[in-house]
Parts: sequence; C-alpha cells; structure tokens
Amino acid sequence: MWPVSPRIALATCEELPDLDPDDQPLVELFHKAGIEAMPAVWSDPTIQWSGFDYIIIRNTWDYTNRLGEFLSWAKMHGSRLKNSYDTVLWNSDKMYLNELALAGFPIVDTQFICDRAGTWALPLSGDFVVKPTISAGSKDTMRFPSSDPHAQRNAHDLIGRIVAQGKAAMVQPYVATVDEIGETALLFISGEYSHSVRKGPLLAPNTKAHLEHGLFLKEDISPRLPRCDQRELATALLNFVIERFDTPLYARVDLLDDRNGEPVILELELVEPSMFFQTTPDSAQQFVKTFTR
Repeated sequence: MWPVSPRIALATCEELPDLDPDDQPLVELFHKAGIEAMPAVWSDPTIQWSGFDYIIIRNTWDYTNRLGEFLSWAKMHGSRLKNSYDTVLWNSDKMYLNELALAGFPIVDTQFICDRAGTWALPLSGDFVVKPTISAGSKDTMRFPSSDPHAQRNAHDLIGRIVAQGKAAMVQPYVATVDEIGETALLFISGEYSHSVRKGPLLAPNTKAHLEHGLFLKEDISPRLPRCDQRELATALLNFVIERFDTPLYARVDLLDDRNGEPVILELELVEPSMFFQTTPDSAQQFVKTFTR
C-alpha cells in the first residue's frame, strides 16, 4: 500500500469531460481503494498537472487532429504518465505496423502512402479500406468495393485529403471474415491478460459512418473467449512491447482471422483504447488494484 494516497488524473477530452461511460466507474473504484482519482481534460490550460502523482490517458480521443500539442502535453509528465510517453509516441502513428511486420508478426496486409506522387496502386479486386495512419475511432476511414466504378476515384480523393493534412494514408484489403466472425480484441492490464471482446463489423461500403460525439463509431461489443492461437499471438506482441519500452498499464490487441482462419494483427492500441470494462466487471477492479499493491 502507498504510505500516502496518490492523486490520479484520468485524462479525457473536451467532448467527454466526465469520461466515457465505460471509464466512469473507475472514479468510484479508486475512491473505495482510498485513492483520489478524477477526470481531467488534457487540453485544459487551467489544470495543475503537477498536483497529480499519476496521469492515466483514457478518453483523449480528439488528439489525432492536434497530435503535436498532445505529444508535447504527454512528454512534460515524465514517468507519471501511463502509458509512458515513449510508448505513446511510437503507437500514435500506425506506421508501427510496418515495424511489427519486419519483426515477424502477422499483420493485415498494409500499403502506406505518404505522397500522392509516390509508387502505389489500389486493389483491383475485392473490397479495400483507406484510413489515416494517425486516427482514432475510425475517423476518416472508408471501405470501398473495387467493383464500384467510382471506387478508385473516391479512394484517391480520400487519400489526397489525408495526405493534405500532413498524414500518411494506409490501404488494406477488407478482411471479409469480419462480417461473420468480427474482430477479437484482447485486453491486458499491467502486462497480464484480463479479458476479451468481440467487435462487430463497422464499415459499410462507400459510407462515411456517423461518429459519436464526433470522435468514434458506435461499436457492437460482446464478451468473447479467445482461441489459444489468438492468446499466443497477443501475448507475444505484448512481450515485444515490454521488451521495447516497458510494461504498459493497459493494452489492447485487435485481431482478425485471415482467409485461412489464422489470426492477424489489425491494430495494437496503447494510447487511449476503450477497455470495455463493462463486459467484464472485475476488470475495472483489476485496473485499480495496480495502484494498491
């Protein structure tokens, strides 16, 4: 136990000043554990961050459009920040997927586009997805059916808008197994596996979906027991992160099944992932216990 109760800031954004509903119970759970924890909008200039012992990034889902400002804010907190600044810096741009592929991890086949004048080509068959490498909540993400005669032009336009924002775009084949099986998201707390959920398909062809609070797509979430091969891949990926940086307070590994039924990495979430505590009530308590040992 701590000799003096720590004060914890649960960092969030202006659109969710009281935290996302999934994270709101953390305040009371910390209180019951004798720890003062409160929501704090990361961009609020009036907050005295030095008064907190720990700053836990939770619902800072507006950071992708002000990344430089966000990273400067994160860097100033040093070792008090959870997850660590180095981890956040690396994971805030999905170019990390290229590094994972080079390290031998199976990822969804991804083409990165940093310049419209570069050498790249859109798929000529099957559906494909275009999104920015710096994004959260499926913002500026669209699925295109290559059978649509307008798909190539519309995808080029989206890529152009992304690149014009100073971001890189990524093109991935739409993995059709998600329509039936969904994604499997495995959640880790302090390096230990906690729980898993099924995430239903989000992207309809040629449709820019409505974002909740202008930040994220509403998701179809339900508990799921992962397969052994999914657990093994997610654990190996987390060990890679631990060896590269440190043990993250929280981590989420989003997997899909490829056409052969093998798990592949869609995303590794280390900045501000939804943890879906409500699907497994003990998981929020596990999160809080990290600060009572």
